[in-house]
Amino acid sequence: MKITREIKTAILVIASILLFIWGYSFLKGRDLLSSYNKYYVKYSNVDGLTPSSPVTINGLVVGKVMSIKLDEQWNSLVELQINGDYQITKGSVAELYSPGPIGGKQIAIIPNITTSEIAPSGEFLVSSIKLGLTEVVSNEIKPIKEKLDKVLENANVMLLGINQVLDEKTKQNLRNSLDNLNATLAEFKDASVSVNQLLDDNKGKISSTMSNFDKASANLKTMSDSLANANIGQTVKNLEKTLACVDEIMADIQSGKGTLGKLAKDETLYNNFAKTSKELELLLEDLRLNPTRYVNVSLFGKKNKPYVAPVSDSLRVKP
Repeated sequence: MKITREIKTAILVIASILLFIWGYSFLKGRDLLSSYNKYYVKYSNVDGLTPSSPVTINGLVVGKVMSIKLDEQWNSLVELQINGDYQITKGSVAELYSPGPIGGKQIAIIPNITTSEIAPSGEFLVSSIKLGLTEVVSNEIKPIKEKLDKVLENANVMLLGINQVLDEKTKQNLRNSLDNLNATLAEFKDASVSVNQLLDDNKGKISSTMSNFDKASANLKTMSDSLANANIGQTVKNLEKTLACVDEIMADIQSGKGTLGKLAKDETLYNNFAKTSKELELLLEDLRLNPTRYVNVSLFGKKNKPYVAPVSDSLRVKP
């Protein structure tokens, strides 16, 4: 059978069309000779994710992102194309992550190993977003930046306050204070030089004084050792006994016991003692003034003169 030119042309056109379709699909990442499953995921934000971004399982590329659309709630609806050779279980997680600090984002499938039920094509997977290094650093730097801005604002306010306080008069006073401080430091330096010179001149005397102080300290230590070795406890006990006896004697005197107590408490005995003392004083005075009344010596046998009592006691004093 002879193939006509028209049939050959038709076959060539059909083959060209099929080759074009296969090439177009291949360029879009879809192999017409392989089977694929479609899955969908919803994200609130897919910044950095683009169509044809790879989909991986444990780092192995098993598919790609086919399309990204917005649904009625303005969520990002992502269509995934997964090679049919990889069976995705129900409840698997589609985690959006950034593989590096530079570049776009990818989606990693985390299979649900708690079940063996396979998710059919067109199933929705559980969405998850993993912060990349850039987002983590940004979140860490953001509070620091806010604190730094607040510190800078406070510093600016403080500087404005200082500028308001430091007017020309205050600046001049501050300069004068610094000049006075410099003068005081200079005088202190001169005084320290004088003190050093004084110490150098009297170094010998200071050494002698320190030696004497050491000797005094040694003597004090010896004396303290002697006091420590002395029987101070027994001495204190004896002193306590003596004081107790004195207290007992004083108590007896206060209560009128004994001779001292009677002398201190018996008024009659005291008056008699005073009266006797006064009469003895008068007797001695009269003996001094008129000895002949008491002693009469006659060499030639004369008779003794009779005693003449005094007219009055000149020394008698009213009590």
